Amino acid sequence: MSTPVLKLNNGVEMPALGLGVYQSPPEQTVPAVEAALKDGYRLIDTAAAYGNEKEVGDGIRRSGVDREDIFVTTKLWLDDYGYDSALRAFDTSLANLGLEYLDLYLLHQPVPLEPKPWVAAYKAAEKLLADGRVRAIGVSNHTPGLLRTLMDGTEVVPAVNQVELHPYFIQRELREVHERLGIVTQAWSPIGGITRYWQHAPNGGRSALEEPVVTALAAKYGKTAAQVVLRWHIQHGLCAIPKSVKAHRIKENFDVFDFSLTSEEVTAIDALDTGLRSGPDPETIRLDTFGRRTR
Repeated sequence: MSTPVLKLNNGVEMPALGLGVYQSPPEQTVPAVEAALKDGYRLIDTAAAYGNEKEVGDGIRRSGVDREDIFVTTKLWLDDYGYDSALRAFDTSLANLGLEYLDLYLLHQPVPLEPKPWVAAYKAAEKLLADGRVRAIGVSNHTPGLLRTLMDGTEVVPAVNQVELHPYFIQRELREVHERLGIVTQAWSPIGGITRYWQHAPNGGRSALEEPVVTALAAKYGKTAAQVVLRWHIQHGLCAIPKSVKAHRIKENFDVFDFSLTSEEVTAIDALDTGLRSGPDPETIRLDTFGRRTR
């Protein structure tokens, strides 16, 4: 089974469904990545701040899948913002992964209150792109306003913006901005796990997977609630990167290409939107308050 692909604004193709490894313990990351690639995944998403880049690389090599068939993403953490420091951090990530190039390199967070190192870091990513060391560059957790601020000081339109997006927070306005700018929307926490585990989540621990509209569709199609929500992402033209370290769940999350939701069913899931973000507010992130992470 092959994954549908999304064409980025520079012509590079990215799978529409991948494996995320946020909070995956290093010792569980290797078998998770290996299992995902053997199950047909071709997109693996990690980050310097996750502390498991080396294990992602090990999982890729153990899978036996050719490197050129795998789309690998990692992200630059805030500690390394700035031009020269971003270039050094990229070298470290590439060495950790054991790869010769990256498919996608993202700025992990905006830092609107300290814009100089934030913009300089993106300019470093532009150089990496020009030098052929990465096939595409982009950002994560940027709002429409923050995208405009960054783009005013840089040249390359981000290919991807990876953001919190799930049935309780569908980001309609941001997706419309992305459509106009040619930016692919990539969803982290696509099945809404953050509404259960994030201490500041406004939804009171509710799970979209337990919503009657989702469970009814799961019963109708003989699928799990998670599969229904992932199919909803696919039909919106989004890229989703669900995280799991369980082999059966990894396999299950990829089994979403043999059924389709009707337009009315997609709209019904859209109606679960609360407009409430569960993760950190990107507009308020600062180097001295958001926290520093080291590899």
